[in-house]
Amino acid sequence: MKMMSAWLGAGWLGAAMALAAVSAPAQNAATVPQFQVDPFWPKPLPNNWLLGQVSGIATDKYDRIWVVHRPASLTPRERAAEQNPPEAGCCVAAPPVLVFDQSGNLIRHWGGPGQGYQWPESEHGIFVDSNDFVWLAGNGKKDGQLLKFTMDGKFALQIGKAGQGNDSNSTERLGSPADVAVDVAAKEVFAADGYGNRRVVVFDSETGAYKRHWGAYGKPPSDEKTPPYDPAKPASQQFGNPVHCIRIDKDGLVYACDRTNNRLQIFRKDGTFVSEHIFEKATRGTGSVYDLVFSPDKEQKFIYMIDGMNGEARIVDRASKETLGRFGRPGRQVGQFTALHNIAADGQGNIYTAEVNTGQRIQKFRRLDLQN
Repeated sequence: MKMMSAWLGAGWLGAAMALAAVSAPAQNAATVPQFQVDPFWPKPLPNNWLLGQVSGIATDKYDRIWVVHRPASLTPRERAAEQNPPEAGCCVAAPPVLVFDQSGNLIRHWGGPGQGYQWPESEHGIFVDSNDFVWLAGNGKKDGQLLKFTMDGKFALQIGKAGQGNDSNSTERLGSPADVAVDVAAKEVFAADGYGNRRVVVFDSETGAYKRHWGAYGKPPSDEKTPPYDPAKPASQQFGNPVHCIRIDKDGLVYACDRTNNRLQIFRKDGTFVSEHIFEKATRGTGSVYDLVFSPDKEQKFIYMIDGMNGEARIVDRASKETLGRFGRPGRQVGQFTALHNIAADGQGNIYTAEVNTGQRIQKFRRLDLQN
């Protein structure tokens, strides 16, 4: 038994080290973060619960990991224990919102339809602000709302409403929004809006009142059809579908992931365009810029960016936007990615990832170069 345990330990450790290897210039290798997958995180869920497509992951100021997934994405066979009569001993869809500690213990869960708000058709994106409110978005065809809850799942605010049709210049509802970021000091919530619309839109985070919006390059957005991305042609003057992430850095700059156009666009909070950065230009399909998070050091020296089409995480220098390293590849083994979708980082510099489609899992990558 000891021999088998040692062999298994060596096996996963070797694979994890290989998968997390960073490709970077020799002179920069010592300064680029190093990561290793933790194959035992999270711990098994209770109650025969099973994750569906995991469409959002975030951390809070207490270094807890928040996950939103899509229970409806599970098949009847995967939910066999829910059938009447039960078709098997396992499994049951887990509640949509799950909270884990750094050791992988499930410590909180809630979510789903309730009184006074419209739960999204398709859960997408989660954000926890520094005032301990949890924000959720949804990318279903009728999802035109953002939801705000307390950490215990008590409903606090709905912005927008469910309904048909999209309008990238609407002041009343969103169009299948993908992600949320909150400027607590300014009492503003920014949305990557998203799968139906083609804009960044800003609301008052306390009242839900509309404030402003903009499209690619800070210009007014248009809903006119645009051709598919072509790396040989000039960059599109409109965001593609979806605008998949929204982040605010320590300098107050707003980062928007224009996923299918393989680019990151950066703005001031008033929508003034600052800069554009292309990653993996030749990538087609679902695109190369899915989500990003800043490293937790005071300078936010690194951007950790994920690429669902190429199945990898990139380590980017925030100042220069140069790619310093990368890890992962498409696959189902530990440390690999199937439909990589979202990323988060805790205060110790560890990374957490979420996978949709048939991936249906979350993974933790420990930052090695900061460990004692």
